[in-house]
Amino acid sequence: MKHYYNPMSRAVTTHWMLSELDAEHEQILVDFTNGGNDTAEFRLVNPMGKIPVLVDGDIIITESAAICAYLADKFPEKGLAPPIGSPERGRYYRYLFFAGTTLEPMLFSNQLGMMTEESSKSAGWGDMERCLAAVEVLTPATDWALGAQFSAADVVFGGTLDFSVQFGLMASPSAKVADYVRRIKDRPKYRETHDDSWH
Repeated sequence: MKHYYNPMSRAVTTHWMLSELDAEHEQILVDFTNGGNDTAEFRLVNPMGKIPVLVDGDIIITESAAICAYLADKFPEKGLAPPIGSPERGRYYRYLFFAGTTLEPMLFSNQLGMMTEESSKSAGWGDMERCLAAVEVLTPATDWALGAQFSAADVVFGGTLDFSVQFGLMASPSAKVADYVRRIKDRPKYRETHDDSWH
């Protein structure tokens, strides 16, 4: 497998996921400060010119959550996803998709001052109040998103919360969110894949 990566991008999440799995892969640094993501060669891999990208043989996967979900299913023996067909699978998908389709767009839209009362009615992520209420419901008070077993849901959802708190997109996280983010940061594989500024 090839993992297209830059430590100052969302690829830090997929790097962390690969590390949690101890998955053998080739790490390919994409230097976007010098236009490495805008080359014709890279655009053949991902026309969006974005990272991360995972290439597994003839399969190309983009989008952080999709990469994490793919990897969890590729290595079922690692236990980072509920078994396919499990009742837990629906809750697991909710965590995977909430982060990228609701939480992150809401936080960036709010930061850029793009949200209005009218736009919040039609935008898929609603408004900040509802988004943060959902975060409170989804954030586990103890352990991990799906209970005692850490999973890709924590890499994606917990990683997004971590990023949001770290960079001020979620300025005043609740005690429950702050505690969950601290548990995330205490994982050895997290510490291996994030530089000291994230700890």
